[in-house]
Amino acid sequence: MRSEQIAEAFKWACLAELDAPKPGNVHVYAAGHRMTAEEFVRSAVAAAGPLSAPAARVGERIFRAVEATLAAVGANTNLGIILLCAPLAAAAEVADEDLRAALAQVLHGLNQDDADLAFRSIVRAAPAGLGRSTRHDVFEPATATLLQAMIEAADRDGVARQYATNFADVFDLGLSNLDVMWDETDPKWATLATYLGFLSAFPDSHIVRKLGIQCADEIKRKASNLHASLRTKEDAAQLLPDIMSWDAALKADGINPGTSADLTVATLFAHRLRTILRSLRIGG
Repeated sequence: MRSEQIAEAFKWACLAELDAPKPGNVHVYAAGHRMTAEEFVRSAVAAAGPLSAPAARVGERIFRAVEATLAAVGANTNLGIILLCAPLAAAAEVADEDLRAALAQVLHGLNQDDADLAFRSIVRAAPAGLGRSTRHDVFEPATATLLQAMIEAADRDGVARQYATNFADVFDLGLSNLDVMWDETDPKWATLATYLGFLSAFPDSHIVRKLGIQCADEIKRKASNLHASLRTKEDAAQLLPDIMSWDAALKADGINPGTSADLTVATLFAHRLRTILRSLRIGG
């Protein structure tokens, strides 16, 4: 797949995620957490080129995308998105048909240099709640591959868990939620169902890191109820007042399900990449 196609797929995924009214997260319906949808649009445009750079290693894609984002908006808007989408972009570049099989090869080919660049990127982005670790501390030079470091963090971080499981949550949970509604409703409701699917499946690790497991579990419970309503409602737009009310309440309390939003972008990116790969195969 050409780098231009990968870049456009990434920008499309970021914009599609912003179009959905995701409670607690930034979207076109409402800003939040001192960030606006327009900043996320600029971030997507800035990061697309570095993420899709031909033949670049994953660590280089991550580092240059983070640097480009910081130059464009002066803040960390998309670190989790970049960490998730960089290996997907690398996989799409070399995939023949099976994106997930190519992704497994990319992840197992990660080295210590990838880890060092990813660590530097995380420190530069300075995500909320970033602490110190006894092993594979991002504030120290890497001593293992990026995959090994992510496996170590997988039990406490939803992004790291994707590296450790060949993106199981994205492919097995995210895409299944997206595919169920994609052809039957407005894409924003399919995207929202994907987001709520993640938020109701496990405690959002961004919330856990900032506010604790009890808060994350309560949000998980509420998300599960809303997800069920969305999946069964004949007209999803009827839920918008309730969605926006919960959105405002979450933002007032400083609760941002950021990991679920990052996973949603990664799912949309994987969806678009698989669509492109299928069209290339059919086109010969």
